[in-house]
Amino acid sequence: MAKPLKVDEIWLERIAELLDDMEFGSLHIVVHEGQIVQMERTERKRFENSSARISGEAGSRRTDSRSAGRS
Repeated sequence: MAKPLKVDEIWLERIAELLDDMEFGSLHIVVHEGQIVQMERTERKRFENSSARISGEAGSRRTDSRSAGRS
């Protein structure tokens, strides 16, 4: 039979601290014999891909200048 999980104020503060300022990600809590023994935080950072938009515009310009030079 499983032991009841013991979570005191210290663990609640640690959990809140790890979740603080996390926008995207997960918090994995490992329990062993009714006690928290480990926490793993995986955070994802998302960035807008502005370089693809810029290179796409530059690619269009190159194509336009090449076709203009051929006429």
